[in-house]
Amino acid sequence: MTFPKPYAETVQRLRVPSGFLLALAFVLLAEPSGGSLAAGAPFLAAGLLLRTWAAGHLRKDRCLTTSGPYAWHRNPLYAGSLLAAAGCAIAAGSALLVLLVAAVFALVYLPVMQQEEQHLAALFPRFEDYARRVPQLLPRRPAAPGPGVFQWAVWKINKEWKGVAAFCLLYAFLAARWLASASL
Repeated sequence: MTFPKPYAETVQRLRVPSGFLLALAFVLLAEPSGGSLAAGAPFLAAGLLLRTWAAGHLRKDRCLTTSGPYAWHRNPLYAGSLLAAAGCAIAAGSALLVLLVAAVFALVYLPVMQQEEQHLAALFPRFEDYARRVPQLLPRRPAAPGPGVFQWAVWKINKEWKGVAAFCLLYAFLAARWLASASL
């Protein structure tokens, strides 16, 4: 799906505020239970692990990253965010939040990916070949791993701790809400 350039540029600027609005929706709509927290936790963990793995490989605008999860698909950070957000929505026990997460991903993050891929194509001549070989979202086992190894220093440079902290705080909020409601 191709999004009109003005729309994609606008949502690229609004992606962080949209995340805060989504967090507000969690505060307003979440009705977690022990079962929903347990059901969401594996998705949250998988998403955070994928984001961590990706952030330890990504060298933004310095080189075309094709190692680690980038050998499997082109947008592992966004895929990890989707998994983690879906995990939190499941943990929240709200079908509406699951739908909101899906809508934000489709209406905000897919156009942002489109913009970023255009940026990468302009920066790196090899991007077009990479895009032909590696799927955008759904992973596919690579023929050979890309060059490069995970580095915690790169993870820190990419400030991935902020994303991990945000998702963990949201999950902790959901757990606290459940505990508070269970003790009433």
